[in-house]
Amino acid sequence: MARVTHVHTIDEVARRIGENLELIEIVSANSDNIDYGEMIWVDDGTEEGIKTFTDRGIECLQELLADIRTWKGGIREFLRDEQCDPKVIESIMADEKNC
Repeated sequence: MARVTHVHTIDEVARRIGENLELIEIVSANSDNIDYGEMIWVDDGTEEGIKTFTDRGIECLQELLADIRTWKGGIREFLRDEQCDPKVIESIMADEKNC
């Protein structure tokens, strides 16, 4: 198996796939949502660090988001289930309408 030698920051992933950064942060907060080893935490010396994704991790993220959008209630219901702040939900949903 080939080793991963290139990853993408979460900000770059959001830009590249045209998704709301907050939505990606919420989805990826549960590491079970992305295949094991495809989301990598990078220690950059700050308390927060940087979340990165392999190419396959980006595919996993896109597949999950596409799947969520088919669920009854879609993204909004997913965010409610994740107990997101209502203001965050409305912000993300405003982006959904603009897509």
